[in-house]
Amino acid sequence: MAPSDLTVARRTKLDECQEALGYRFAKPELLKAALTHTSGANTRGASNERMEFLGDSVLGLITCEQLYLRFPDFQEGDLTKVKSVVVSRKTCAEFSRALGLSRFLVLGKGLSGHAETPANILADVFEALVAAIFLDGGYDAVKPFVLHFIEPEIEAVAAEAVASNAKSQLQTLAQKEYADTPRYVVLDEQGPDHDKCFKIAAEIGGHQYTPVWGRNKKEAELRAAQNALAEMLGQPAPHPAY
Repeated sequence: MAPSDLTVARRTKLDECQEALGYRFAKPELLKAALTHTSGANTRGASNERMEFLGDSVLGLITCEQLYLRFPDFQEGDLTKVKSVVVSRKTCAEFSRALGLSRFLVLGKGLSGHAETPANILADVFEALVAAIFLDGGYDAVKPFVLHFIEPEIEAVAAEAVASNAKSQLQTLAQKEYADTPRYVVLDEQGPDHDKCFKIAAEIGGHQYTPVWGRNKKEAELRAAQNALAEMLGQPAPHPAY
């Protein structure tokens, strides 16, 4: 391929990537740098390593801001747990897969022939892209881009954190009111061994609270704890015993 043809191909690749991102760069060279792995760079300084460093901090800041504003009752430990999942390396790699970034990466020959791009490289490029958008358009430009990906993750992880917290709260209340520890009793189970669902009730001081079905034991226990906690506080059970 002639140098001019190579330049056109790279421009087309960058244009396609910007369409996938939903963001148009004022400085396309930032996007090019973000997509360039060390194996495909002429020099280490031309790779996305430095941008990955910055992007990790920008991603963390936006996530922490959202968690702080959305969950005023969460303590530092709870916020840290949610953040660690929302912006984990695994999650960032999934974001890259959702964007189809593998086809835009600039990789060395040793990596470009792989059928599947390694997860660590996908995680790196997402963080680098966050930095590139931040450098190109500032915080107001990168924030909506990041929120598009992290908001569903925040909701999912926070929901589980709230449910898990219900078990802890129930244990504290049970020990205070009854000097007893909650037991989670399996009342029924259905389905094949590889896909069982369970009906579980929380039991405290010999009293069973409204049971509930769950897709697995963990989910059923969390829901049973929420039911028991609500009923002990004089509120209706949030999960029906269907």
